[in-house]
Amino acid sequence: MTDYGHELTFGTFITPQNENPQVPVQLAQLTEAAGLDLATFQDHPYQPGFLDTWTLLTWVAAATERISVAGNVLNLALRPPAVLARSAASLDRLSAGRFTLGLGAGAFWEAIEAMGGRRLTPGQGVQALAEGIEIIRGIWDTADPTALTVDGTYHRVAGVKRGPAPAHDIPIWLGALKPRMLRLTGRVADGWAVTLQYVGDDGLVEGNATIDEAATRAGRHPAEIRRVLNIGGAFTPHGRGFLQGPPAQWVEQLAPYALERGIGTFILIGDDPRAIQTFGQEVAPALRELVAAERAAAGTAPVARRRGSAALAARRAGIAYDDVPAALAARAVEPGDREYASVRSGYLRAGRPGLVLRPRSAEEVAEALAYARKQEVPIAVRSGGHGISGRSTNDGGIVVDLGALDGIELIDERTGLVRLGAGARWGQVAEQLVPHGLAISSGDYGGVGVGGLATTGGIGFMGRLHGLTIDHVRAAEVVLADGRIVRADAEHHPDLFWALRGAGANVGAVTALDLAADRVGDIVHSVMLLDASDTAGVLARWGQVVETSPRELTSFIILSPNRGAPSVVARVMSVYASDDTDAAVAALQRLADIAPVLDHEARLTPYSGVVFPTQPHHATGGLGPITRSGLFTHLTPEVSGGLARLVTEGVSYFLQLRAVGGAVNDVPAGDTAYPHRHQNFSAVAFGGGVRRAALDEPWDRWVYPHAEGLYLSFETDPRPERLRDAFPEPTLSRLRQVKRAYDPDAVFNTNFPVPPATD
Repeated sequence: MTDYGHELTFGTFITPQNENPQVPVQLAQLTEAAGLDLATFQDHPYQPGFLDTWTLLTWVAAATERISVAGNVLNLALRPPAVLARSAASLDRLSAGRFTLGLGAGAFWEAIEAMGGRRLTPGQGVQALAEGIEIIRGIWDTADPTALTVDGTYHRVAGVKRGPAPAHDIPIWLGALKPRMLRLTGRVADGWAVTLQYVGDDGLVEGNATIDEAATRAGRHPAEIRRVLNIGGAFTPHGRGFLQGPPAQWVEQLAPYALERGIGTFILIGDDPRAIQTFGQEVAPALRELVAAERAAAGTAPVARRRGSAALAARRAGIAYDDVPAALAARAVEPGDREYASVRSGYLRAGRPGLVLRPRSAEEVAEALAYARKQEVPIAVRSGGHGISGRSTNDGGIVVDLGALDGIELIDERTGLVRLGAGARWGQVAEQLVPHGLAISSGDYGGVGVGGLATTGGIGFMGRLHGLTIDHVRAAEVVLADGRIVRADAEHHPDLFWALRGAGANVGAVTALDLAADRVGDIVHSVMLLDASDTAGVLARWGQVVETSPRELTSFIILSPNRGAPSVVARVMSVYASDDTDAAVAALQRLADIAPVLDHEARLTPYSGVVFPTQPHHATGGLGPITRSGLFTHLTPEVSGGLARLVTEGVSYFLQLRAVGGAVNDVPAGDTAYPHRHQNFSAVAFGGGVRRAALDEPWDRWVYPHAEGLYLSFETDPRPERLRDAFPEPTLSRLRQVKRAYDPDAVFNTNFPVPPATD
């Protein structure tokens, strides 16, 4: 008797017939409407009566919204693995993670050979499949910066570039009957796909035993392999035999396969619409309920908490892995898991956390924090992981990843009030608001997470007209250090609401925010490339133009050394937040006059064309950047000269200045925990070396004496003086009082920690 504890899923096995090509598509849509989880299709490229399965999978993924799609199973003998890997990753990204890769070694060799494939013996087919899987997974592994080489007997790649990364960790299921294929499944696969009428009950037991033994020898837990069973039958008013009867009989007869034969996924064979509907609406929910009750009574552990010896050996000290709450265990990622490479790092810093928890609700965030507090390791909270400081990951600690809290809801179109999950990305927010004529100024990159930006500041491309992102926050849902979930706004916890807008990472885990969007139509987006050989002069002239331009113009400038001539180039990215192209041209012409123009593009576009949507990527991080940040009221000769020296003398390989001022400075300094309401410019310099002193020493000499504070999100200097630069008095004293009230034990202590007040 075997129950691997997999959450039950259900699907269909649809014939890809091409006589009426819309029929299999409609059956897949019915699969989704019936509440099932996936639609699968045979793959016989040599069969002229069938649609090409890969084309059909792509078409079905586009015609559905929720279900996963898979070949049952794809014929690797006629699909080169390197091409298949990129096709699979592309489909997975296009479908937002709704693809599963079912693979077979090949069976109908005469037909395969007739199509141009190579005839293989059974043993050769297994070896070829193993080589193909190595190539496929290698191409998906974008965390490895090296080129991929696999010198196989049947499949080879020599120095191929990796990527793209799939949207999720694509499971690989193998169709297997014979011992060699079963052992390969145990060693490397994520699932075993088999048809009941071919294998029988005894074959299921023997197949499980073979897979389990191979998995254990490979250092894996047998529960890492999902068991997928294709079943056939008929729904009839009265029972006539196995899976020949009413839905209740199906539930009774299938339950032992989940509880005693380890089956986690049931796939219904056939193209009968009524059977699909009955299977999804009556059998699946009843079988889930029955199996859940039996597992609860038996104390069966969820599959996510079962890991093999190799994964167990990778666990870190100080974390009680067996105590992870059940609601979080299924999605938790440990160092030994294959998904670990995709979640361990941030955008610019490589992390090595001991555990990544991925809650899906505020209640689960509270559970995650309660669990994490009991461990003897650091805690990091991540929304998008794009922060320059890299503090959304750690080494050896716990990361609470809020990426699943990615909801975007328009609450009131008239007032522009929207509710955003902390894990949503600003590009998706922009895309969804544009059809309503709304936008929120939000940084400069669509992949940034909502939670980090909207609790720190948010210096965006429309800031001079519409202010900081935090200036649009009207309320927040917050999980406090003690586990309480509260709403903070002007009337409820107003002191907490004040602190969240500028120092949110210090006082709680924000899970959702209500923001007031602005009425924004098309805008003008401009990118200029300038000769910045007169580096200090270009900065000074750029600053003067920005300060004297209409508020509709917000401009960013990036300076970097150029190996050719000129010695320094400037990239000026500007937005004129209006569709008045004549006014935009006049404003942009003034910018073009500050230096010789090497290139210029400008276009009228929705805001989503500037901060455009991107899919979450597998961040690989790095050593972590060395940066310094400063705020300035004017770009005086001293300021411009000091910043210019950082570039011209090779101290900084990337220097960016962003315009603030305008609407940013309309907000009184004491209204939020971001007190910098008189400066007009924000600057960040990235150091080119590995030593902090290589940037800190020249910055402190040439720039810091003229700075008037800093922008926290762009600062990585850990010295305690930076806290007072970010939060000058009386802001810091007020923050310490809020910290004492809401986080007296300093649980949230990784992002320029504010010490609780002691008086």
